[in-house]
Amino acid sequence: MTQPPPPPPNQPPQQGGFGPPQDQPPQQPPPPPGYGYPQAPPPQQPVYGYPQAPQQPQPPQGPPQAAPPPGYGYPGQQPNPYAQPQQPNSYGQQPGYGYPGQQPTMPLHPQPGQPGGGGRKFGASAVIITAAVVAIALIVGGGIWYSSSSGKDDDTKKTATAGGTTGGTNDKGGTTSGGKEKVPASAASKVLFEVPMPKVSDTMVTSGSWLTDKVYAKSGSAEVVGYNRDTGAKQWTIKLPGPVCQATKHTTTDGKTAILYEPAMPTEDKPSHGCSQIAALDLNTGTKLWTKTANSGDQPISFENVTVSANTVAVGSSDGGAAFDISTGKVLWSPKATDCYDAGYGGGAKLVAVRRCGTYDSPTLHIQTIDPVSGKVLSDYKMAQGIEYASIVSTDPLVVAADVGDSAGDGSGVSDFFSIDNKTGALRSHIPAPGKQYAARCDGITRVEYCAELAVGNDRLYVPTEEHDGSGDSYSQTNEIVAFDLATGKQTGQRADAGDGYTITPLRMDGSNLLAYKSPPYNKGGQVVSIDGTSFKETKLLENPSTETVRSAETTFLPDYAEILYGEGHLYMSSVYADKASSSSTADKDLAIAFGTTS
Repeated sequence: MTQPPPPPPNQPPQQGGFGPPQDQPPQQPPPPPGYGYPQAPPPQQPVYGYPQAPQQPQPPQGPPQAAPPPGYGYPGQQPNPYAQPQQPNSYGQQPGYGYPGQQPTMPLHPQPGQPGGGGRKFGASAVIITAAVVAIALIVGGGIWYSSSSGKDDDTKKTATAGGTTGGTNDKGGTTSGGKEKVPASAASKVLFEVPMPKVSDTMVTSGSWLTDKVYAKSGSAEVVGYNRDTGAKQWTIKLPGPVCQATKHTTTDGKTAILYEPAMPTEDKPSHGCSQIAALDLNTGTKLWTKTANSGDQPISFENVTVSANTVAVGSSDGGAAFDISTGKVLWSPKATDCYDAGYGGGAKLVAVRRCGTYDSPTLHIQTIDPVSGKVLSDYKMAQGIEYASIVSTDPLVVAADVGDSAGDGSGVSDFFSIDNKTGALRSHIPAPGKQYAARCDGITRVEYCAELAVGNDRLYVPTEEHDGSGDSYSQTNEIVAFDLATGKQTGQRADAGDGYTITPLRMDGSNLLAYKSPPYNKGGQVVSIDGTSFKETKLLENPSTETVRSAETTFLPDYAEILYGEGHLYMSSVYADKASSSSTADKDLAIAFGTTS
């Protein structure tokens, strides 16, 4: 999993903290900025909206552990997930305004008026935490039961991720067994429309894309635009004073979502204004419902994480978390003086917090399922000492990813997965996922909810393997998707092969089926397939044209560098940044491209 350079160190102090008061250990340092939203190829120019950042900390070292069994596609290869970490590569770029000198991965924005940005918990010269990796026996523990969900499941499951459906039949031209996505009479697609790259004076963040029953919506240059799903005609435009810097993938069932954005456009003199503006959007009507900010002392808080669960917008940062009613903007919980803080939240079916507690040299993470209205803790899992950051892969079932002791060695943010019981806070299983063997990406440093190239459903975790030699010509590469049982932590034996020259990546669940995108070889178009959750039989739903022009456009939106959505025979691919036009390059001319089947 070749990934961008690792995060810079921790941030200077601020005051305050959000969230309901908890009886927890003393407070520990906030997380440093880290890996980003969907990755973007390293530009040669600085990026709007990216703050300056210090150098990264040295990774901790841990004792070697027994290697896990090899996965599909890698017979005989047994990497050690707890071996001494390696220093990830750096791109060696020169920092410019709005860019911290690394690949544009949207790190933590600095607080206005505070050089270096960040949290209140310690100064810029604070001691870097170097906790060692602990033994598996210590990792597999720490579940604490607080209370049951008390009938809240029906409320929290009102949140939908665009395109998710259930049910179906197995008829040709009908729907796949276990899902609602229809199988077309012909999977051949055509280009429906292209969204041109906006004209910007420098690279600008454009994270955020959504698919509702009415529109395909996409963040642009300091705006969010709704497009007709079939023609690309603009339905509405929401103008913003600054660029979008964070967006959740979750929407309510009636098409509401939330974003974070800057209050003004970055300039050479002021490369970042902080990600301080919280807004709720109605994607079906093209309306900004409200905008909120929160202060720490007399300074606006720059948030690193936003999500939606049920009717709640939750935001997290090194100053803690806050929550608002998505329809009205009413504050559901607000700053509290505590010894811990909510670094961020995972949304969707449930609301889960990553809560940071402890001291400088002994940080502790708590994974807490919470009531989205009151913020009350429903269950708590205490992660082992030495795990400094965690990502929420799924909230129901609850799956957490971590790079234990930086042992992934590739900057992907994932070396291990943890399956946790939402109701009791008990650990169900621990799944080692060595970076050299499996291809998945998470960012628990600043974006608690951001994980890509994996999916959870059927009480299974679906993960792609890294690319390896295929059985075709000497240049052929391929990979597979394998499944892990969340109850046992072991592989189920299910495997979906990409095929020679293709690389397969999970997109999302469709009922009990897994939807996946196949990145194409040099002479074919990409595909979307539905994988039966029981038999793992693949059904082709869409195949893009193989003409050179279309392939050239499609391959600028590969999974490592783009947001990819599929629903009802439509495939939407978009960039997470807008780049300054270059006369020497013909690539990246589109902000987004849409494909659809012809029958």
